[in-house]
Amino acid sequence: MDKEKIITRIKESGLVAVVRAQSGEDAIKIAEACIEGGVAAIELTFTVPMVHKIIEQMALRYTKDEIILGAGTVLDPETARIAMLSGAQYIVSPSLNLDTVKLCNRYRVLVMPGVVTPAEGIAAMEAGADILKVFPGELFGPKIIRAFKGPLPQAQLLPTGGVDPSNVGEWIKAGAVAVGAGSALTKGDYTQIVAAAKTFIKNINEARAALHQ
Repeated sequence: MDKEKIITRIKESGLVAVVRAQSGEDAIKIAEACIEGGVAAIELTFTVPMVHKIIEQMALRYTKDEIILGAGTVLDPETARIAMLSGAQYIVSPSLNLDTVKLCNRYRVLVMPGVVTPAEGIAAMEAGADILKVFPGELFGPKIIRAFKGPLPQAQLLPTGGVDPSNVGEWIKAGAVAVGAGSALTKGDYTQIVAAAKTFIKNINEARAALHQ
């Protein structure tokens, strides 16, 4: 799928599920529950053992129209390339690594580096980052999105960390194009995760509707 279409789908959905787990089996169960709950984008992190194998399995199991499959906690271009070859359609990093952004641009793969200051955000955009992952969001709350949007209204911001169903609407109203959700979405059993995903999506849609009233 073309990179621009992937960006559009993530923005339209508004939610990226950040999947961390103790095993590949658990990661797959969490991802499948998120998918059933309506999540369009799954981020399998490289903290999961042998996660590139999980990415391969899921890339074979689901079509690109069914799910947008990405890799998270990518710290360097070598890991990014492994993720791409395994089937990842986008790359997410906790910080800004310019070589990783360069590699992703070389292969026209969506890249979301982590930033926490306007200086990092500007450097990331100049390097060709598509969406800026504002991380860790819990240190600042939605006000950091508004702060970024002052000098950088053109920035496409996706906060991760500290986003939960009760405050996701505030992040959206502050100007986030989408959010990344980890434990607030992925903790619990299968049924609980499905329910949490549906609540996230409902609250995102309601916040977006309120912005257009």
